This record gives sequence, C-alpha cells and structure tokens, in this order.
Amino acid sequence: MSSFGKIALFIDGSSLYATSKALGFDIDYRRLLGEFQGRGTLLRAFYYTTVIEDQEFSSIRPLIDWLDYNGYTVVTKLTREFVDATTGRRKVRGSMNVDLAVSAMEVAEHVDQIALFSGDGDFRSLVEALQRRGVRVTVVSTLSTQPPMVADDLRRQADVFIDLVELKAKVGRDPVDRPGSREVRQPPQALARGSIDRSDRVE
Repeated sequence: MSSFGKIALFIDGSSLYATSKALGFDIDYRRLLGEFQGRGTLLRAFYYTTVIEDQEFSSIRPLIDWLDYNGYTVVTKLTREFVDATTGRRKVRGSMNVDLAVSAMEVAEHVDQIALFSGDGDFRSLVEALQRRGVRVTVVSTLSTQPPMVADDLRRQADVFIDLVELKAKVGRDPVDRPGSREVRQPPQALARGSIDRSDRVE
C-alpha cells in the first residue's frame, strides 16, 4: 500500500472553479481522480456546490450529473438569489462550508489523509481539528494569482500545500474541452459507492 494510506477528497466546488478560472484552465475531473488514486487508496471524493433555486437550467447541472455518474459523491444545496439593499446588486445566499466540515469530521476516523480543495480561511479550524484526530491535511489552492486565492492562515495550518498551477499538466484541460454525455458513465472501481463503514479500516 502507498505510504499515503487511505485518502478522501473534499472539493469546495465554487472555490475550485474560481481558482482554475483565475489560472486559465478547467479541471478534468476524471484525471483528478486518477491523480489521487495514484497517491494512495482513494476511498471517496466529495464535491460540494450550491444550486440556485427557481432556475430551470443551471450551468452547473451538466457537471453535477457527470460527476455523480463518474465516481464522485455530489452534495448540493438550494440557494436563493436576492438583491442587496445597499448596493442593488444580485447576490446568492448560501454556503456549503458547514456541510463539508461535518462530513470531513465524520470521515476522519476512516482515512489517513484528506485533500481539501479550497482557499477559504474559514476552513482553518476544520484543518486543525482533523489534525488533532491524526489526519494529514493537504490544501489545494493557489498563490499564483494577485491576490492569492488561498487564505494565508489556511495554507500555514495545512500539513501540505499544493498550488493548483503545479497540477495543471496532470488535471487541467482546455476550457472548451468539456466532458460530454458520450463519455463512459462508469464509476472508477477504486471508488465504492455508498457509505464508509468500519471495514474500510482493515488493512
């Protein structure tokens, strides 16, 4: 078994999207799975995103459907658009941070390492809590933009920080090369669907 042991991925969808866009490429989610399967035993890959309520078609929907068919555990929450009374701008109310943090703490006893794809400084306390449980935490974001997309305290708290730009050759793709419905919809064998149970701890 790899020295990295059992791994779970926690992807803050909006953060990863904004980071890759700022760096000028899209994420190839099939290759992303492959990259981390090569680093250990990948038990689960979670993808968190909000979906705006009352929209018949959301631009995120095809990606959500593709991820769900191709080995990711997709967690969504309906949010509402509203007009800010001060600025008059349309904003979206809703965050997946609490959902992601709760799931990460639940999974902690089953894994050796968690890779968190987010630059949100609110996750610093989560990283610290996971580390107290003996989990090594890798944070994936970027320092290569101005300003950086990762909060400094989150980066410093992580055991390992990976700049997304370093992964571009392995998990990036041209922005026009989007996954289509013609792709094979089969989850990777290494990712069993369903809940994690204690048998996952058996070596």
